Amino acid sequence: MLRLAMPIYVELLTAVVAVGLIDLLWVSPLGEGAIAAVTVATTTEYLAYGLFLAVPTGVTVLIGRRDGRAPLTPVIRTGWLLWAVFAVVITVPGVLLREPLAALFTDDAGLTASYLLISLGGLPVYFAQTIVDGTLKGRGDTRRPMRHALICNALVGVLDPLLIYGLGLGVRGAALATVLARALTLAVAFRALARPASPEPAPGLVVGDVLKTGLPMSGDFLARAVVGMVLVDLVASFGTAELAGYGIGQKVMLAGVMLFYALRQAALIRTARSEPTGSPLRLGLLAGAVVALTLNAVAVPVASLFGGDPAAAVSFLRWMTLYLIPFGALIAVGGVLQASGRGSRLLAATLAGFAVQLPLAYVLSAWLGVTGVWLSMAAGAAVSLVLSLAGGPAPRGCGPWRARGRAPRSTRTAAGPRSGL
Repeated sequence: MLRLAMPIYVELLTAVVAVGLIDLLWVSPLGEGAIAAVTVATTTEYLAYGLFLAVPTGVTVLIGRRDGRAPLTPVIRTGWLLWAVFAVVITVPGVLLREPLAALFTDDAGLTASYLLISLGGLPVYFAQTIVDGTLKGRGDTRRPMRHALICNALVGVLDPLLIYGLGLGVRGAALATVLARALTLAVAFRALARPASPEPAPGLVVGDVLKTGLPMSGDFLARAVVGMVLVDLVASFGTAELAGYGIGQKVMLAGVMLFYALRQAALIRTARSEPTGSPLRLGLLAGAVVALTLNAVAVPVASLFGGDPAAAVSFLRWMTLYLIPFGALIAVGGVLQASGRGSRLLAATLAGFAVQLPLAYVLSAWLGVTGVWLSMAAGAAVSLVLSLAGGPAPRGCGPWRARGRAPRSTRTAAGPRSGL
């Protein structure tokens, strides 16, 4: 699990850096308006990806289930068909509505809208890369998606200064650099898909299967994004210092949280392929504890790097210990649930946790201040974890194949993956 997860972790971490921090670093000398434009665009792209996430997730799971047992062509063909549909449905309205969208978040709507025109227009390239990487992950390959993320990162780092300052394109240069870097990376990534054609017939499409498999993951992603926006509004009511501390703390915590999502993808891939996962529950709890301890150890020096008084950010990271342990387990367990056809249980558990967290955040914050918000996050994660495990019979373990390697093909039937929590 860890050998499979670590390349995913590097991929996720570098992808976040490429899209957000590198662009932000290079445009920061251009002023607050440029910083706001990149921030708004990154948030908008994050939400757009949440809408599309069902497709690469469904492709990964179905390819994993079929690899070596059934033709893969219908799944891959369906993935690209849905890519074309979603790319149009998400990109066109986004581009047309870029100005009112920018006005919702910033006073300098013109600058932000010019960035959004390019970044949203380039979403089909970004979505296509996730289809390629999702296909590779379904085959059990997590190293090439990691290399693709590193290539994109390096290209953005080179193209940003060239286009922003060398050609004088300013903020638009940052958006164009990201889109061009992704396009060049996609051209490299397409070569990774080359594989001898299967002699088996591969008729038809599997649209329903892909969407049914992937939609719970997309719903989970979007629910977290919406709740995150609500929490920003609530924390802002306690003052600029608390909001800044929350923003800094979230950025620092993101580096650790990506480990949980890497474990989720590893569990999803191995479950779909009927390969042993050990216990993602125990692994997730351990990962949560390790991340929490690490963040506590580095809280003061890392938060101080962002300037100003680090007290609010340090306090946030300290309290997150109560949140990270159940959250790490929940995310890791989610990979098994998703790949074994029980993604709806995961989504229901997530929504139930938020139904507890949000009212509790307002109640506790009226009593304990911003600390009440942090406690509500821990309570919501704990509720979601318990419900994700209690919603039905626990998945079976991997029997004699738990230790290592893939089960003999005779034991891997179409009945479904044999993997446990």
